[in-house]
Amino acid sequence: MAPGGRASSSATSVRTDDLTKRFGTRRGVEGVTIEVRDGEVFGFLGPNGAGKSTTIRLLMGLQRPSRGVARVLGLDPVADGAAVRRDVGYLPGELALFPRLTGRETLERLGGARDLRDTGWRDSLIERFGAEIDRPVRALSKGNRQKIGLVQAFMHRPRLLILDEPTSGLDPLLQEEFSRLIQEVSADGVTVFLSSHDLDEVQRLASTVAIIREGHVVAVDTVDGLRRTAPQVIELRFAHPPRTRFADLPGVSVTAQGERDVTLGVTGPVSAVLRAAVSDDVTGITARPVDLEELFLRYYDPLTEEKDHAH
Repeated sequence: MAPGGRASSSATSVRTDDLTKRFGTRRGVEGVTIEVRDGEVFGFLGPNGAGKSTTIRLLMGLQRPSRGVARVLGLDPVADGAAVRRDVGYLPGELALFPRLTGRETLERLGGARDLRDTGWRDSLIERFGAEIDRPVRALSKGNRQKIGLVQAFMHRPRLLILDEPTSGLDPLLQEEFSRLIQEVSADGVTVFLSSHDLDEVQRLASTVAIIREGHVVAVDTVDGLRRTAPQVIELRFAHPPRTRFADLPGVSVTAQGERDVTLGVTGPVSAVLRAAVSDDVTGITARPVDLEELFLRYYDPLTEEKDHAH
């Protein structure tokens, strides 16, 4: 059975305000302001190097901010680091385990540091992920090391999980098992901060998403809210090559074009698109909401950025 969630003293498990970390001339993160409510799965999206791991290290008190505030379970992660880590299950993106110890010895040592006495939940997680625990960590594949990392993050029944690329190295079946586990603990009130560049994973699990780009958070909303503010996708098929320059229509961008088909991103009313399509002898129209991958790419597409600056 999944662990029961324990109520936090406030409605917010994670809060940052203007959180900033600079590394000399190297970019860290700048002005990150987010709020993660108790019991939600919060997706933190961005490609490698965008600032996801830096933000997480600040939340865990492993680095001191250059400016701004971070609160985790109502505590300062630097001043109250021991208390934060007691109630947080943390999986770093670059998992470093004791190479000479077996997986079992690793989990026992980490469990001892957390005063873990009931090992029943831990053992069920080991079985669930098929973790190899009787060989030295240095002899394990990345996927098997990741399984041990997941077990140690969940095994002490934390109130909050902070997971950095948690399914890295796992095969698709274990990725599905991880998704089921997240849904179970979330249903029991555990808060999950899920940092990933796996858009499908975040889209399936998260209720709220923040997108970070070059150290700056560029969007925070529910998945549905992000879709509502995004262009809808309209795919058109024609009997002959269309004459209309759809990109010249207001609120329309062309995302793909073939000889007799065109895919558009449309913001606002679609009446101008439909009138032009009918005049061009359209034979098929498909409309659908944007998915998270298309939305994500809008925040990283340099052409989109140039258009935004032009307007």
